[in-house]
Amino acid sequence: MTDLLEKAVAKARVLAPEMQDEIARLMLAFVDDGASLYRFTPEEEAELDASEAAAARGDYATDAEVRAIWAKHGL
Repeated sequence: MTDLLEKAVAKARVLAPEMQDEIARLMLAFVDDGASLYRFTPEEEAELDASEAAAARGDYATDAEVRAIWAKHGL
């Protein structure tokens, strides 16, 4: 291990466990360990599950619903 990486790891050791985990995920992703850079929150997981279930049912927004969303955001 290089001196620079040793210094970075030493500084990381004093960080909160959540921050250490985030650094670890980034490092693993950088070295192509298959780790994801981002982890969904439980709420995001639930939203994704609901979205995938709706898509499986063929439950998509209508054109009018999409236009309303666009109009709401000035698009």
